[in-house]
Amino acid sequence: MNTLQTDCWPVSSRGSLVFPPRTPVHVQDAHKSIVPIHEFLAKYECWTASAGPDACDFALGNPQTMPQEAFVTALRDATTPRNSSWYAYKMNETTSREVVCTSLHDLTGLEYPAENIFMTNGATGAHLVIMNALIGPKDEVIINNPPWFFYEGMILNSGGKPIAVDVDPNTFDLDVDGIERAITDNTRLIIINSPNNPTGKVYSPDTLEKLNRILVGASKSVGRPIYMISDEVYRAIVYEGAKFHSPTTFYKNSIMIYSYGKTLQTPGQRVGYIALSPRMDDLEEMRAIVSSMQILSGWAMTSALMQHCLPDLQKLSLDVIDLQRRRDRFVAGLRECGYEVRTPEAAFYITPKSPMKDDVAFSDMLAKAGVFCLPGSVVKMNGYFRVSLTANDDMIERALPVFAAARRNV
Repeated sequence: MNTLQTDCWPVSSRGSLVFPPRTPVHVQDAHKSIVPIHEFLAKYECWTASAGPDACDFALGNPQTMPQEAFVTALRDATTPRNSSWYAYKMNETTSREVVCTSLHDLTGLEYPAENIFMTNGATGAHLVIMNALIGPKDEVIINNPPWFFYEGMILNSGGKPIAVDVDPNTFDLDVDGIERAITDNTRLIIINSPNNPTGKVYSPDTLEKLNRILVGASKSVGRPIYMISDEVYRAIVYEGAKFHSPTTFYKNSIMIYSYGKTLQTPGQRVGYIALSPRMDDLEEMRAIVSSMQILSGWAMTSALMQHCLPDLQKLSLDVIDLQRRRDRFVAGLRECGYEVRTPEAAFYITPKSPMKDDVAFSDMLAKAGVFCLPGSVVKMNGYFRVSLTANDDMIERALPVFAAARRNV
């Protein structure tokens, strides 16, 4: 396998901590929170730019195989206009909302009115809309550590304060008692990501029911709803032995966020949604403010094309059985190389323990041999590294000897 010249990695100007005059403090804080991501991406761009044909890219969730032909066909068919307004401004189209409502009834058993659905530019756009709608100065948002890359920065950018609660280090389960201790009079939201990125954990009904009791009690104590965002972008990617339960079916003041990009392995063609629980308190008021924030967050609706495609896209999915086979091969291979690694229950990612305390240095070592991984410290999972199952089978087989050699050389 080709080796990379890594002594010339660029320093990303985006990671600079020199701000223009009068940059708001909350913007500075938000920027600082994602500097580790900027720094990693600067390295990653250098890795991929100088990589040979045998490089093995496990760093991000980007697909390493061709998209489904049915996905390409759906997009191609939808490009042909049926009427003069085919490419006009689109908000939350009736057809799209109906597709989502049907799927949510099948998933949760709840009847979602169409007006509870807000079509978004993927899950990231959905999070931005909700945070702009609900977070103000002094508001606290509980997140679980390790988190998805951008929760912290988006909370800070909305003027709020992220409060991190570590998951159980042995099981990766929610520390529900820790969440209860973290709730204050300023708690506005809690974000639950199940199945979880990066750990692959699926939260059980017992855990979610306990969380429900805590949030109900805390909401009564503070005299207003503490909302829960249920980030469910990986819910269709669950492996044998695990069963996904939507947190929204346990707690009434829930806001579901979903993206089709994971299931379709097409993260660049963005389509997702916000779904307000039909049991939510103050539902009419919430509908109104979310609708306004969709516009004021930068027209945070998905494109006309993706909404036209949605009835066809809803029927498609990656091959979860094939992904599970890849997971099993990768986990077994890493264990044979001497790595300590849990078998993820869901999602795209495996998170082995780094044989070096400095997970960034270990990822750099792997990169020199053409194997690209995400250092765990980038997602506040110090001492681990993350590999993505969206790589292809040949990459896994080529990479395992590199993982074995790196383990021996530590």
